[in-house]
Amino acid sequence: MALLWENEMFSNSRQASRPQDAGGVIKTQHDVTAVVIAAMAQAPSDRLREVAAAFVRHLHEFAREVRLTEAEYDIGIEFLNRIGRATNDSHNEGILFADAVGFSTLVCLLNNGNSGATETAAALLGPFWRQNSPKTPNGGSIVRSPTPGPELFVNCRVADTHGAPISGVEVDVWQSSPVGLYENQDDGQADMNLRGKFVTDAQGRFGFRSVKPAGYPVPTDGPVGDMLRAQRRHPYRPAHIHFLGFKQGFKTLITQVFVDDDEHLSSDVVFGVTDALIGGYRRHDDGKPPASGVAAPWYTLDYNLVMEAGEAKLPVPPIK
Repeated sequence: MALLWENEMFSNSRQASRPQDAGGVIKTQHDVTAVVIAAMAQAPSDRLREVAAAFVRHLHEFAREVRLTEAEYDIGIEFLNRIGRATNDSHNEGILFADAVGFSTLVCLLNNGNSGATETAAALLGPFWRQNSPKTPNGGSIVRSPTPGPELFVNCRVADTHGAPISGVEVDVWQSSPVGLYENQDDGQADMNLRGKFVTDAQGRFGFRSVKPAGYPVPTDGPVGDMLRAQRRHPYRPAHIHFLGFKQGFKTLITQVFVDDDEHLSSDVVFGVTDALIGGYRRHDDGKPPASGVAAPWYTLDYNLVMEAGEAKLPVPPIK
């Protein structure tokens, strides 16, 4: 809504030297909502009017339903302010909060998989995507600094909704290390460690070499951590790898593929696990590995990604 509001402010800056009066004098608390919505009704954008009015109605009804006290109002405003103060170039507390209350997953499902009526390969973006991952040849490694852990060999195929392969898809990949940290959280990892950008071949395939990801706790040193502790919730995400597929003519695919035996699959702190996103990470204790010098155990993941026809649009990176 803030973006809609900002766009309207710029587009209408020349239309009037002063806003027109709207609404009325408030006599009781029952008058407030209607007066506020009336004041907003002058916006020329139908979508802005719709979103702003619904936001005000639900926000006001929330306060009435719980009979919000002034002390609780102060706590909520300070919580919002703390989210802003905790956000910086390497950490986005706002997205973390949206994730931790299931809002990100809800918006994702509303906009993919026939508006949530069917399974979808889409998933929340999360707070750790960076836009300029290193271009990496198919079959190459995304391990860019010493990263101990079981080696993982990933082979993926990207197809359309009819099963036809899609060539030329740019696929961003990013994951945490086996100790549960992304490289922007860990001074011991090289910049862009466990990140890479691949392009699908004529058969829609791409692959890479990595290490098996681990589950990890989301950052808990900010307001989201305080919320989780107050609600007696654990902070853990199940192990997963992120994928972002981009090609003109197709809706940008943002997804995660989860390790199928992780203990937190059914209690993901950000509610991101759906049946379609649980992959088959296969452990190998013997046999010939895909590369030389690989010690057992090692893992493989074969996974099919599906992209819908639509607009190719990259999300705003949550961190730099």
